[in-house]
Amino acid sequence: MIVIEREEDFLLIAQHEHALVSGEIVLHWKQKFLLRSKLREEADWAVSQHDRAWIPLDEHPSWNEEKERPYSFIDYPLKEKLQAYQRGIKEVSDRSSYAGMLCSSHYQSFFSKDSGDPLIEKFIAEEEKRRQELAFHMKMEVPSDIYQLHFERLQFCDDLSLYVCMQEPGIPKEEEVSWFRDGFRQQFDVAPQGVMPRWEDKKRVSLDPFPFEHEFEVRIPYRGVSKRAIEEVGLEKAYHQAEIHHRTVAFVK
Repeated sequence: MIVIEREEDFLLIAQHEHALVSGEIVLHWKQKFLLRSKLREEADWAVSQHDRAWIPLDEHPSWNEEKERPYSFIDYPLKEKLQAYQRGIKEVSDRSSYAGMLCSSHYQSFFSKDSGDPLIEKFIAEEEKRRQELAFHMKMEVPSDIYQLHFERLQFCDDLSLYVCMQEPGIPKEEEVSWFRDGFRQQFDVAPQGVMPRWEDKKRVSLDPFPFEHEFEVRIPYRGVSKRAIEEVGLEKAYHQAEIHHRTVAFVK
């Protein structure tokens, strides 16, 4: 869950909804920089499905007693989160070995092999083994530069979707989430120095350079869950009773 605390409520966006926005974003990628192919179609699908691990968790949002707010994808308990990651990766890989490899790499990138945490070390070892098995199952060798491009593109679209989901529209550059204040870290032929996002107003985000064919809009579903309702009926019930609204954002040059 993506969580933004406001004065009287929490703005909540389900992770899978954010991922579906990522999937819309990737379809607009400049065509001349990435040829259409069956492999690209599977990579695009991986972008849209990369957070399906969160579907069952977000159906039953839980409360962080220490922080007095709903758990977000950032602070969700590690053991349960890793178990969900692996369920989600399996669901993706059951349909597409290549998409499963990309999602596995994506989730593993969140952690360091030197963490010293046995849960993380076990997760990394199991995912490395999973990718080897999926690669064997594909019965084709994907050039490392193509795989890296698809992986970076997944992470860029994930970051861009998070950029418009994790903060209030129109926020000044200096107040943005620290992850994105200095631009996105991924580099492409169309953007060899990375891409710098900026809110132009509450409905438009400019990107420099612009990595897409045309300017376009996305619609992001969210719920404003009142703090009073949470106190009265509990977080899960209040979440499902809350009305679904949509935030529309245009990506412009």
